[in-house]
Amino acid sequence: MTTDLPDRARVVVVGGGVIGTSVAYHLTRLGWSDVLLIEQGSLSGGTTWHAAGLVGLLRASESGTRLVQHSTELYAGLEKETGLATGYQQCGGVIVARTEDRMTQLRRTAATAAAFGLDAEMLTPAQALDRWPVMSVDDLLGAIWLPGDGKVNPTDLTVSLAKGARLGGAVVAERTRVTGVLTTDGRASGVRTDRGDVEAEVVVNCAGQWAKQVGALAGVTVPLHSAEHFYVVTDQIEGVHPDLPIMRDPDGYTYFKEEVGGLVVGGFEPVAKPWVAPDAIPHPFEFQLLEEDWDHFSVLMESALLRVPALHDTGIRKFYNGPESFTPDNQFLMGEAPELRGFFVAAGFNSVGIASAGGAGRALAQWIVDGEPDTDLTAVDIRRFAPFNGNNRWLRDRVGEVLGLHYAVPWPNRELESARPFRRSPLHERLRSQGACFGSRMGWERPLFLAPAGEEPVLDYSWGKPRWLPWSGAEQHAAREAVAVFDQTSFSKYLVGGRDAEAALQWLCTNDVSGPVGSVTYTGLLNARGTYESDLTVTRVSSTEFLLVSSSATTERDQDWIRRHVPAGLEVSIVDVTSAYAVLGVMGPRSRELLERASGSSLDAFPFATSRHVTLGYATVRATRITYVGELGWELYVPVEMAAGAYFDLSAAGAPLAVV
Repeated sequence: MTTDLPDRARVVVVGGGVIGTSVAYHLTRLGWSDVLLIEQGSLSGGTTWHAAGLVGLLRASESGTRLVQHSTELYAGLEKETGLATGYQQCGGVIVARTEDRMTQLRRTAATAAAFGLDAEMLTPAQALDRWPVMSVDDLLGAIWLPGDGKVNPTDLTVSLAKGARLGGAVVAERTRVTGVLTTDGRASGVRTDRGDVEAEVVVNCAGQWAKQVGALAGVTVPLHSAEHFYVVTDQIEGVHPDLPIMRDPDGYTYFKEEVGGLVVGGFEPVAKPWVAPDAIPHPFEFQLLEEDWDHFSVLMESALLRVPALHDTGIRKFYNGPESFTPDNQFLMGEAPELRGFFVAAGFNSVGIASAGGAGRALAQWIVDGEPDTDLTAVDIRRFAPFNGNNRWLRDRVGEVLGLHYAVPWPNRELESARPFRRSPLHERLRSQGACFGSRMGWERPLFLAPAGEEPVLDYSWGKPRWLPWSGAEQHAAREAVAVFDQTSFSKYLVGGRDAEAALQWLCTNDVSGPVGSVTYTGLLNARGTYESDLTVTRVSSTEFLLVSSSATTERDQDWIRRHVPAGLEVSIVDVTSAYAVLGVMGPRSRELLERASGSSLDAFPFATSRHVTLGYATVRATRITYVGELGWELYVPVEMAAGAYFDLSAAGAPLAVV
């Protein structure tokens, strides 16, 4: 029976998977009962239904861990509320280690668990065998026991959440496809469906691997791409029982979970298999799988045979190849889109959607109701990406690496290698020829250190002292004892101008930015909780214009925050000029001497926290007296077309000073 479609709802949630139903459920729990959940097919029929159902409690961050904690509490008690079982069982989890590097990671995991107030216990191979008797432990060095881990039936969970939402007043409309997003004066005002239009104050995009398509209907970038995810379900195995813990063998890229006396055997192979582009996903695609690919699955199966020898003599009941969506940095996407007010997103859960759904649904519902999150969600905030991150070719190249990160050793300072280089400063090739090793932030290639002649400029990952530390140390010594020049082009830069620019910034900033032209103020932008949204410098460049300089990663987030919080009625504009200027940091006790050589003029009368134009060779640049290295220093803001020449002039003038 088809549900009648209302012509209006306070909130429309698009997508009836585990995320969409959780958001709808939590909105009703917060008192917003006028909720319409729209699903193009049947509940859980997109990607939720074929999820493995693992609920790993401990995450890399405390905020991520707390989200999953709420999930486990919700799943354990939902049946009592709705009368529908979720299949949730806290069975515990074992993670095994084949290498010393993995053992170091597990010890760090145990320390993290203690810091977050969670139970964890390091195990010997023999103790791990006691917990999981059907595995071989001959090659293992140890393991960790996580008693809080569990498993759940994804479809049952989704249906139970949907019933809970209905009990709270929500309407669930299946077999209804969203074909457009309605907007009024820069706000979402409803959706267009194949059954008619629905007005709304808020639209929430929980469309899973279709979320990029739905976002495009609203002019919103949702950077995700699907990859094929594989697992098999085996026949029954002696010793496998319903209370068997989850077991993960990350050095072999595999996980194991009991199912009807057999095992679910899946994993995250190092090089994944991207599926079609987000705008090419077929419709309908409901309760469907992709073709089996035993060749691609072989790296996982070979490892599984090593860990569970009984698999040699066990049949395979079913091969699952289901697409799931992944994001460019392996963190999911959540929050209000900067392009359109009242349009929220919760998507791209990178194979942890089942574990995260309860907590993420509550967090986003709270965000919608209160107008801002009540906890730190910076790591998953959709505003960490920009429109250029929506390029399908770039996403496809990146997703092949991202899936494999789930079971890769999480090295300190690890850099993603795929889909690079992306954004390059004007000095990139010059620095590369000098032996620079680059990292990436907001797509920018940023020099991390310069390798000496004859040395390969690469990051060698280790838990111990890295090979490149002395090379970085030499740069630090130069900045402390002489002078060094750093390419800081990736800094975010915005011009805030207009008749009321000063009044707006005085309202937004924690510090007084009303100084004279040329003054520089370091300040914060705080939220209603009194915690930082951003910290930046504000340079007054005229009576009605200010240059704001912030971190590389916060370009979209900063601009959105400012636009949202400028008091009504003020005449203010904000323009992103990040790509218009290169930034050269000239730092160290001899920085004044270097700049005077290059400019041919005295910089003695140049107080700290001031800014003015100076000549540098043929270029005129903005020089700002500020430093983060504890010594004398300037930041030079150079038009991009003049940056290569300016850097050449600095290098030539600095040769007698042994500039680095």
